[in-house]
Amino acid sequence: MGETWEILTLRGLSATDERAEEFTGTLVIHREGSGEPVDSVAVRVKRSVIVELHDTLGRLLIRSLGFRPQKRDPGKRGTA
Repeated sequence: MGETWEILTLRGLSATDERAEEFTGTLVIHREGSGEPVDSVAVRVKRSVIVELHDTLGRLLIRSLGFRPQKRDPGKRGTA
């Protein structure tokens, strides 16, 4: 098996407009067990991948013990 990487965050995921089919950002990762600093990798993500992740991670979180979805304030815009 190859190296294992830990995903720390996905920063600055954005698009040129609200109808964009592709988004760009920075994936911040760390090699598990390594004393090396984190790495930042520029990424491009298609809308279809984000939708798939949304669905998959949503189901995973719902099945996770103790997870309670947070209620959103309709007057506030969330950030992702």
